[in-house]
Amino acid sequence: MASGLPKMAARLLTCLFTTDAGSLTASQLAQRLQVSPASISKAIAFLESQSLVRRERDERRRDRYVVDDELFYQATIASARANDQLVETARQGVAVLGPRTPAATRLENIARFLDFISESITRAAEQAREVLHTKSEATSADATEASEG
Repeated sequence: MASGLPKMAARLLTCLFTTDAGSLTASQLAQRLQVSPASISKAIAFLESQSLVRRERDERRRDRYVVDDELFYQATIASARANDQLVETARQGVAVLGPRTPAATRLENIARFLDFISESITRAAEQAREVLHTKSEATSADATEASEG
């Protein structure tokens, strides 16, 4: 689960993904991971900045940290938008440097590359979004047995 995430953020995200509810409070996370509340707070701040967790209030007005299927879609789209900002910055650099300079050519190539990547990521995320909402056959069979039993 580490895939470029800081170690504590990866542990926290893994903890949330492996709960049936997909949500826990900060104290539950600290207890399960056996770390300080400050460690949880720092990891949550990072994960929220990456759109990988969402904060909700429960009935007792406690913050609960939530992962769900839609968050990966949102994080992917946010990543594509971040690329769009880099494309815009590179193209501004082309205008400043003049279109016929080697540096401007390099920036334009970077802009075209990132623009293509961003469009591809967005298109793929849109096409694959339904996968996030599909129940597995095992989950469906378990639910059927539970309701019949």
